[in-house]
Amino acid sequence: MEAVIAIAIGVLFASGVWLILRPRTFQVIIGLLLISYAVNMFIFIMGRLTVNKPPLTLDESIDAGLFADPVTQALVLTAIVIGFATTALYLVLLLTSRGLTGTDHVDGKETDQ
Repeated sequence: MEAVIAIAIGVLFASGVWLILRPRTFQVIIGLLLISYAVNMFIFIMGRLTVNKPPLTLDESIDAGLFADPVTQALVLTAIVIGFATTALYLVLLLTSRGLTGTDHVDGKETDQ
């Protein structure tokens, strides 16, 4: 299971980097989203891969190793909310840039094909 998740994170991150290197601003935004998803998955699995385990317990006599780590879950939830906010900001900047320059190229210049 660890190999599958590691490969999924690698594919997400590599796809994000490839999209960031593209000349269009929308592709850059999607690349940033994919990289943020890969980082969120990485942070989430740092709290141990557990199946059917509760994140918290009120019984202090139970070994803490039997439960998932709630700190990583809180970090990922916060990162998702911040990611939505920055994506909205990026989209507003994309629309503003497109309105001012008339193109959606990253450098603002359309290449002749």
